[in-house]
Amino acid sequence: MHELSIAQSILEIVLREAEKQKPARVVAVGLKIGALSGIYADSLEFGFDAIKKGTPLEECRLEIEEVAIRGQCHQCGHVFDVRELLFACPLCASGSIELKHGQELDIAYIEVDD
Repeated sequence: MHELSIAQSILEIVLREAEKQKPARVVAVGLKIGALSGIYADSLEFGFDAIKKGTPLEECRLEIEEVAIRGQCHQCGHVFDVRELLFACPLCASGSIELKHGQELDIAYIEVDD
């Protein structure tokens, strides 16, 4: 379950940032998780909830947004959402595409309450 180590990394990053904003209390952390990231949002949230106990983030919640798979065709330049894991351009049928979104794991925001 690599989500637990990812949750630990998120916790450490947020604690470092919160330390800079003293005496702010972190109430939420927003994450963007790509559909191809290999991360299970439920497992990540479960792990985060388990390890935040006894820390300044004990009352903090994760707000997770799943990012759809988005590609751009190298042949015609069309940008499109990848559906049903069909990695081909819907306009020209080229399989030569570049993934633009869908593999990320980003901390989008940290919400604090002064």
